[in-house]
Amino acid sequence: MSEPEITSLQNPRVKQVLALRDRRDRDKTGLFIIEGYRELLRALEGQWKIDILFYCPSLFLGSNEGALIQRIAAHGGKTLECSPAVFQKLSYRDRPDGLVGIAPKKSESFSEFTQNLAEKKNPFLVVAEAIEKPGNLGTILRSSDAVALDGLIVCDRCTDIYNPNVVRASVGTLFTVPVVEAKGEETLQWLKSQGIAILAATPSAEKEFTQVDMRGPLAIAVGTEQLGLSERWMKNADLQVRIPMHGVADSLNVAMATTLLLYEALRQRC
Repeated sequence: MSEPEITSLQNPRVKQVLALRDRRDRDKTGLFIIEGYRELLRALEGQWKIDILFYCPSLFLGSNEGALIQRIAAHGGKTLECSPAVFQKLSYRDRPDGLVGIAPKKSESFSEFTQNLAEKKNPFLVVAEAIEKPGNLGTILRSSDAVALDGLIVCDRCTDIYNPNVVRASVGTLFTVPVVEAKGEETLQWLKSQGIAILAATPSAEKEFTQVDMRGPLAIAVGTEQLGLSERWMKNADLQVRIPMHGVADSLNVAMATTLLLYEALRQRC
């Protein structure tokens, strides 16, 4: 027997979703929010379990939502219909599409990462150090997926990768790109143990990013929006490159710079 439609903003399930907008609650419960058809579909395709799905048929944008709801239910997820007023409260988007899920986080260790890379001749990674803005981290994930990156290492995190805005900006590619969260020193030691070269971009580098060999095992390291990579990463970089800038700005947005470097590496590897 199906549960009745949720029409009250005081419903405990509604309060649970709203609480998960806060990083402290995500860390405490090990749960996070996934909103949107594409994001939920990619989560399912990436073998993520959706514990609870809230849906509002009057807000659906297409005709495939019913099949997605059935798939989530078939995999053991609880599905709960909501009134439009309740769903508007649950959603963090300006134009919601009637689907919000709650899912458990996944944590991958370097040992699992190493196993997954064992068959890769030339591992291709990104290290994102202390990225502050969720939109930038989400865009880096999206670009990483586009070039079939082997993995993203989030170092000394400022932004939680399970922030709803990271999930949104990644368009669900959070569920397709292997991600490890780690400390900087731990990451440096692991990269050296695996024989993976570190490439860092800096305006002071002599060579442009198209002038260095990126075909071997490689980790592209990118840093904070305001200050760039820390001195530790710059000192340990095997390659330093610059992106030519012909205007008044001396650097690009970190997500744009990462995308350029990823596609140059992909061009050389194809």
